[in-house]
Amino acid sequence: MRHTLKTLTCLCAIPLIATSCTWVALTPEGEGVSVREMSAVSNCQRIGRVTSRSTAEVARVDRSAEAVQNELLVLARNEAGTLGGNVIVPDSVIQDGSQNFIVYNCP
Repeated sequence: MRHTLKTLTCLCAIPLIATSCTWVALTPEGEGVSVREMSAVSNCQRIGRVTSRSTAEVARVDRSAEAVQNELLVLARNEAGTLGGNVIVPDSVIQDGSQNFIVYNCP
C-alpha cells in the first residue's frame, strides 16, 4: 500500500514539475539580443520577423504562462541572433503557444 501511494504521488508530481520548466537554452547568438518595446526602437534598422512556437501543455496539463513566455522569448532571441539582430520587439500576444516578434539591429 505504501509503495502504491508513493508511486501515485510521483506520477502526479511529474507533470506539475514539467509544466513549469523551460526546455530551451539561450545560444551565444541569443545572449546578445535584448527585448524592448516598440517605442525604444525608433533609431534601429528593422531586419525581419520571427515566430516562436512552444508547447503550451505537457501531458494534458497547461504549462504556466510565465514558462511559455520565457521559452518564446529565448527562442526569438536565438533566432534574432542568427539573423544579425540585437533587439526583438513582441508583435503579437501569445496564442496557442506561438508569438510573433520583429527583429531589429540597434546602435
